[in-house]
Amino acid sequence: MLGCWILTGVYRLVSDIFIMAKEGFPFVLVPILLALFAAFLQIWIVAGLFALLAGFMAFFFRDPERKVPDDPKIVVSAADGRVTRIDKTDENTTISVFLSPLNVHINRSPIAGKISVVEYIKGKKAPATSDQASFTNERNSLTIVGNEMTVKCTQVAGILARRIVCWNRQGDELALGQRFGLIKFGSRTDVKMPSTVEVLVSIGDRVKGGETVIARIK
Repeated sequence: MLGCWILTGVYRLVSDIFIMAKEGFPFVLVPILLALFAAFLQIWIVAGLFALLAGFMAFFFRDPERKVPDDPKIVVSAADGRVTRIDKTDENTTISVFLSPLNVHINRSPIAGKISVVEYIKGKKAPATSDQASFTNERNSLTIVGNEMTVKCTQVAGILARRIVCWNRQGDELALGQRFGLIKFGSRTDVKMPSTVEVLVSIGDRVKGGETVIARIK
């Protein structure tokens, strides 16, 4: 009974501090249980390590609210992180954002629109810091058709990633900045847009998913 009471209290405390994605609950609860068991055995160092692990998992799976801009002619970042690649061709412009384990890993829709295609590719689990990861790694792409343009938003798994999560399917409508998934443990996102957009970020910039405007329709 005491263990259940402590577990419930810790869970409520974590929930109050961090709004978490539901996928994170097992990663938090398991180390909490192990910490309680180690504490019961009075193995305090082990209990402390598991408690720290639970805290990190709660931090990793946090899902904060964002102030999404209200403008139909903008493209917002699909994720938190650092801009690592901006590719421009005659037809398309692609902006890549790398997510470290310390970044929020919730993915958000870069535009408002309808999902026309969802494509999953089982690739490698190489480091997501490499630009080649966009072409060789495990990834999941959503083609989103909006009123002003069509974009392709790709979730790219990294070396530590264990699963790409996508909550939406073909035919679903997404609002600007709406959550549509996450990638567990290190990743990157690519947003491919028409070449006619005006890019508003530079390589090295820090961006927030659903909030930072990365491009605008001219």
